[in-house]
Parts: sequence; C-alpha cells; structure tokens
Amino acid sequence: MLTEYIDESLRRAKYEIIDDEEPFYGEVKELKGVWATGKTLEQCRDNLKEVVEGWILISLKKDLPIPKLGNFEISLMEEAVV
Repeated sequence: MLTEYIDESLRRAKYEIIDDEEPFYGEVKELKGVWATGKTLEQCRDNLKEVVEGWILISLKKDLPIPKLGNFEISLMEEAVV
C-alpha cells in the first residue's frame, strides 16, 4: 500500500529544468510542499521519493490529511480494543 502510493505520487510528479546548481526540479502538486531538486533527473526523482516518504511520515505523526491519489489511500488503522 505505501509503496504503491509513493509510486503513484512519482507518476504524477512534474519536472522542469531551472537555473540552479541542481537544475532538475520536481514536485507533486497534490502533496502540499513536496518538491525536490537534483543534478540529474534520476537524482531529482530519487530525492523526490525520499521527500514523499518523509512527508507521509510527518503527516501521519501530526494527524494531517493525506490525499487519495488515484486508487491509493493511506490512513492509520485504529487499534481494536480487546
């Protein structure tokens, strides 16, 4: 589930070249504040994947909403009281 969500976020990522030391820029518009740069497109994509992973963890810890991407959704499971 987590891997599929991250893969879907990377499929939705938009990339561009900017005037910077790390000229490749990528972002996932559906995930507020998720962006990364890199010296190559591959490095930018790897960095973006790490940012998505961290964003998910922080969102879960702070109980922030995580938008559904396509058929993929992440939410905390409530513990069953026995």
